[in-house]
Amino acid sequence: MTFLPFKTAAVLGAGIMGTQIAAHLANAGLQVLLMDLPAPEGNKNAVVEGAFKKAKKLSPPILFTPDAGHRIELGNYHEHFARLSQVDWIIEAVVERLDIKQQLMARLEQVVRSDAVISTNTSGLPIAQIAEGRALDFRQRFLGTHFFNPPRYLKLLELIPTEDTDPKVVQLIEWFGRSYLGKGVVVAKDTPNFIANRIGLFSTFLGIHALTDEGYSIEEVDTLTGTLVGRPKSATFRTADLVGLDTLLHVAENIYPAIPHDEQKEMFKLPSLLKTLVKTGSRGAKSGQGFYKKVGKEILSVNPKTFTYELPRQSDLPELETVTPISQLIDRVRALYALPDRAGDFFRKHTIALLSYSACRLPEIADSPVDVDRAMRWGFGWQLGPFELWDAIGFHKILYDMQAVNLQVPEWVSEMAATGEGHFYRSPHGVPSNLLMANAVLGPMGAQSVTQPADELHLPLIKTAKSKVWENPEAALFDMGDGVVLYEFRSKGNTLSTAVVDGLQTVLDLLAQDDRYRGLVIGNNSAHFCGGANLVEMATAAQTGNWQMIADLLVKFQTLLQRVRYFHKPIVAAVQGRALGGGCELVMACPHVVAAAESYIGLVELSVGLIPGATGTTRMAKWASQQAVSGSVQHIQPFLNHVFKTVATATVAGSAYEAITLGFLPANTHIVMNNDQRLYIAKEKVLCLDRAGYRPPVHDSFWVLGQQGRAVLDHMAYTMQQGGFASDYDRFLAGQLAYVMTGGQLTAPARVSEEYLLGLEQEVFLPLLQQKKTQERIVHLLKTKKPLRN
Repeated sequence: MTFLPFKTAAVLGAGIMGTQIAAHLANAGLQVLLMDLPAPEGNKNAVVEGAFKKAKKLSPPILFTPDAGHRIELGNYHEHFARLSQVDWIIEAVVERLDIKQQLMARLEQVVRSDAVISTNTSGLPIAQIAEGRALDFRQRFLGTHFFNPPRYLKLLELIPTEDTDPKVVQLIEWFGRSYLGKGVVVAKDTPNFIANRIGLFSTFLGIHALTDEGYSIEEVDTLTGTLVGRPKSATFRTADLVGLDTLLHVAENIYPAIPHDEQKEMFKLPSLLKTLVKTGSRGAKSGQGFYKKVGKEILSVNPKTFTYELPRQSDLPELETVTPISQLIDRVRALYALPDRAGDFFRKHTIALLSYSACRLPEIADSPVDVDRAMRWGFGWQLGPFELWDAIGFHKILYDMQAVNLQVPEWVSEMAATGEGHFYRSPHGVPSNLLMANAVLGPMGAQSVTQPADELHLPLIKTAKSKVWENPEAALFDMGDGVVLYEFRSKGNTLSTAVVDGLQTVLDLLAQDDRYRGLVIGNNSAHFCGGANLVEMATAAQTGNWQMIADLLVKFQTLLQRVRYFHKPIVAAVQGRALGGGCELVMACPHVVAAAESYIGLVELSVGLIPGATGTTRMAKWASQQAVSGSVQHIQPFLNHVFKTVATATVAGSAYEAITLGFLPANTHIVMNNDQRLYIAKEKVLCLDRAGYRPPVHDSFWVLGQQGRAVLDHMAYTMQQGGFASDYDRFLAGQLAYVMTGGQLTAPARVSEEYLLGLEQEVFLPLLQQKKTQERIVHLLKTKKPLRN
């Protein structure tokens, strides 16, 4: 079915969610009307203007670029309500009160177009009741659209149709949410808290009961429910503080009477600890204290008996030392589940309770286990959803342990066990990962296909031994089909290690020699594209004084990136997440890029005491020259100032759109809102370029400004130092950067080749690496993962 995308939208309610939903719709290119109540006096738009002004200061930012905010028009219900008659999609995000939402729907019914879609962003109120009393035509275009906070960054969008919602409307929002808003869409039932919050709240209350009833400390619970088990670092109690303990209390108060037939209803009974904290003003991060409180540099946690904040007591989880070093998540959770100590006891009890509860909620809240797993991965950042975790530990092991403690096992799970099924997901590798979706999933509705449509594929290939063309210990080449291959690096942090660099050289040799291959995609499905150069290798060579090896590696990497740039077959970088330092230089070398909107790209070398030495400085200088309307100093200098400041301050783009404005990505970059589509589109880009008769970029010269231009850049560095924004060493580094960008010893503007500036990069890079302060910066970053300003 073909759908037309929305072009206009309105968001009613300029609270914390409404403003952010409006911002993300603007990110997607829509013209958005953001409305709220009129101010009681004076400027009627004062309420909405104040809310939006506050929202634009949020960190991380809600807009891809400041310009996206210009697509948002502000209004109020008194003066501008009639404008809703011109809008394609209206999203209600007002206060969580059923009566107010119903009154607003009654008013909307009189104004909106007959083909407009209307949705509510409620996080728990019954969807059908919100549209109660409205005409059938209105109810057919009405549904729940539950965005997760913050909407720009959290992938999950729960759609909650009512019995009256037209299935075509659900399909339209599902398609638009996935393709235009970059969402992972799950269709939920109209039940209390829908899918993710229902399961997530149960998991949170398991943690609270472990604190109040089982003798585990706040820190121990967060250790056992955080990154150790593939969940966010904020774990249980830090997440609760971020959400707000008053919000958590409100949700619990609403859900308890709404689930009379839930076998675990008493788990949602309000803990007195939570009531007391909220009553005394400890509402979480918003009030400065909740379960945690920061005092100076110390992080204190609340004593659940005295309600005083104390330094954390020593953890009593000694056997975790045997589990923590295990790198693979599935192996780690299996080992943790088998531990005989307190850590193992907690994880077993928490896990089987969570999995029993998740299974018992089907088909009440959703039709399939995959919907629950996706909701928890996309909404709560879990690496394994409940049923993926069940498969990872072992279907029959979990089932036996549930039965041993008399936890309820739903009939559909018992039927699976009786038929000999030993897992929920059917895939060649047992447990599906983010790279390999299972081709079927078992659930209360029987076996269901979860194959995704072509525009939602994670990869246009299943990575098997047959599709693997070549590999070394830290990189591999896969056949994507149709003559396109994918180069994927697997080094720690996806850094550009010697093995990765040598591997790319080998792959280019293979492409040059084999006419079967039409082009190359460089990418991966990790969270981040590339962490830059392998600083461990560089620091080791520096400490041993092996300067010639470093010089040779620099020349090798420069030569390789030039070969990538001007290769006779199309090469497309498929970028996502962070691409820093050398990773940014690799992306800039690729003449064509497909980038996830959430790509954070930057030349950050000055933060470790270096300059971009593998074509990055050269490309930025050339970009500045090419942006100018002529080769005159007055036309080039503003662009050169721009790139100089960007590199000298180690600026990282906050989105792919900003990366284009900073010069890190080409203007013709194909930006995808849904990261799942990135590699598929990159492959199609290669094929399109090949069919059109691919021609690499022209290898031409460009203008640099010589000593006159350098004087301007040196003054900029001096001003930053005098203003306290740069240290003496930062200023020195900026001077070295200016030296290269303006052509070294050139006294006047001149056209130069790329090779000329690459020689200057080499001239400056090695002496900088030999500087004591640079080595201190590198060592500090490796030890602390934080930059040193010395």
